[in-house]
Amino acid sequence: MKGRLEDKAAIVVGAGTRGEGIGNGKAAAVQFAREGAKVLCVDLVEAEAERTAQMIRDEGGRAEFCQADIVKTSDCRRVVETCLHHFHKIDILHNNVGVPSGTEIIDTAEETWDQVLKINLTGMFLMCKHVLPRMIEGGGGSIINVSTVASVRSFPDAAYSASKGAVNSLTVYLAGRYARYNIRANALLLGFIDTPLARPLWENEKIRQTNLRQVPMRRFASPWEGAMAAAFLASDEASYITGVVLPVDGGLSIS
Repeated sequence: MKGRLEDKAAIVVGAGTRGEGIGNGKAAAVQFAREGAKVLCVDLVEAEAERTAQMIRDEGGRAEFCQADIVKTSDCRRVVETCLHHFHKIDILHNNVGVPSGTEIIDTAEETWDQVLKINLTGMFLMCKHVLPRMIEGGGGSIINVSTVASVRSFPDAAYSASKGAVNSLTVYLAGRYARYNIRANALLLGFIDTPLARPLWENEKIRQTNLRQVPMRRFASPWEGAMAAAFLASDEASYITGVVLPVDGGLSIS
């Protein structure tokens, strides 16, 4: 399990996968462990967090799990305390959270708007708020926030697009304010990823072909491609990279 994240301690939020297969958060947690990190797998569903941690252990890595609802301050504090209890430090925070509204703006209820922003943006804010002091104490760290091409292009989901655009801005803010503490913050701008959540949509062949035509590389990404980009940003190989919103999208954001 030697790798570029050797001896680093990572929190991966959204480390579970709904359904069979590998989602973005699970792939990141496993990839971090394969690179040598000790990983705290965090998810709203405890059983899913535990499954990811067990997958890492089965491969010979070190992982713990923690159930948490990151829109709750008390849960975010508990995540931090759990990581410190098991690993004694926090080097990496990977925020992989996001839910869609599935509605155009004129059809979006205020309650839906509030809920999407609460999960997609406030959850990341709270995790950063509680992790940052520990990273400062430890001499630095890397924060990776998962965003989407929908934050920079017009997609048919007002709340999701707006919330992820705010995630980009939050990331740039963190990079500028905390670089003096050797803390880097970057965002992954994900495109169409072949995950268990996305797959049902592509059972409609018309939607699948429409989405494929939008991607210059003419294929969907594997979750591992996003995970490998995250592992790079978390590593010392990216030690002079901060404030970047990095597309991992096969060219979708420029098409």
